[in-house]
Amino acid sequence: MITTELCAYTRAACDVARRCGVSRIELCSAPLEGGTTPSAALLRYARSLGGVRLSVMIRPRGGDFLYTDDEVELMAAEIRFARECGADGVVLGLLTADGEVDVERTTCLVREAGPLEVTFHRAFDMVRDPQRALEALIACGSKLKVISRYGGCRRVLTSGGRNTALEGIEQLRALVARAAGRIEVMAGSGVNASNARLLAATGVDALHFSARRSRESAMRYRNPAVSMGGCAEVPEYVVTDADEELVRQILTQLEP
Repeated sequence: MITTELCAYTRAACDVARRCGVSRIELCSAPLEGGTTPSAALLRYARSLGGVRLSVMIRPRGGDFLYTDDEVELMAAEIRFARECGADGVVLGLLTADGEVDVERTTCLVREAGPLEVTFHRAFDMVRDPQRALEALIACGSKLKVISRYGGCRRVLTSGGRNTALEGIEQLRALVARAAGRIEVMAGSGVNASNARLLAATGVDALHFSARRSRESAMRYRNPAVSMGGCAEVPEYVVTDADEELVRQILTQLEP
């Protein structure tokens, strides 16, 4: 059966992953930012769960993937902390100003990760040339002089360079063919029960999904004069979390 990964932002989502039998959790914070490094407490809780592998997002801020030296130092420290907490892997992505994989810095962080599996996240979908970027990620292993099958980044998470994996399905097929088993390809963004089987048929190694459902906040009093963060477009009175039924529907579609 194909590997499944739930993008989890909360303790409740981690519990859903464990109950449903998802293969792996990608642990994040800040869903409206596209995912940033989770809190220490949430990391420790997720690691306490049995029967599910854990990959931890290493992203010091939202926005682009062009990082300063100071930010890369923070990322290295977060990787060390994730390793100390017993994580199975880390998730990261660094680009150059010209839209290429930042091979030098990525290699440094892969080295910092040591035995942890490294996923290069959807920063990949912002590159100039996906095929060249894929080869760059594979080359990180050769720079480390690692002989194992996955010497550098273990996998890449991608929607095929489009907003959703379904829109990028042809690019996903091309990336699977180009990878030829040298790096895992994981499809993500917009994965749901209606398209999971179709996306799996591209030959990707894994499917990544959040299976989120929104509900109205239970707050009765709402101050109309304040927007936290100063952005009125942020839905402050909407709560989103992983929906167990949606997760189970996806897993059902992937059964042999």
